[in-house]
Amino acid sequence: MIRTFFIHVVVLAILMMSCEQTTIPPDVSYEAEKKAILGALLNETKGAFARDYEAWKSNWVRGSYVSKTYMNFADTTFSEMTSWKEIDDFVRTYIEEHPEPVPPPAQPENVNIKVYGSGAWVNYEILDEVFGKKRETRLMEKEDGRWKIAVMHTTIYGFEKIEK
Repeated sequence: MIRTFFIHVVVLAILMMSCEQTTIPPDVSYEAEKKAILGALLNETKGAFARDYEAWKSNWVRGSYVSKTYMNFADTTFSEMTSWKEIDDFVRTYIEEHPEPVPPPAQPENVNIKVYGSGAWVNYEILDEVFGKKRETRLMEKEDGRWKIAVMHTTIYGFEKIEK
């Protein structure tokens, strides 16, 4: 299962890298796209942490091809959801079972964003107060003029130092 996921990610990354960043329409600035993408990511996070299901949901593409994975090296767990239905069911149930809002993490700095027309690759590292060091990757799609999450991958390293 993990190998299949990584094969899909690698193939998608190769396809996306083969595109030119110049596929952004000439009347749209990269900085404006980056700001909109960061806004969508922040709104999704705020919605989840505020336990606002509708706000969270509005920042996701709803297709059978969307996915969300967590690899936790700190406690050796892995979870994978491979459709909108799985992701939606999981988050809706989680919010119902944990209705108390919690403070959201700070928006990450040093975010890498590559825009490819109506798609974008986003990755960054963040220090989470609960889980420690995390690397996160998002594949975004522009749908009806709004950036939304199509793929979310999180690798959790815990509080141990990561060697690069």
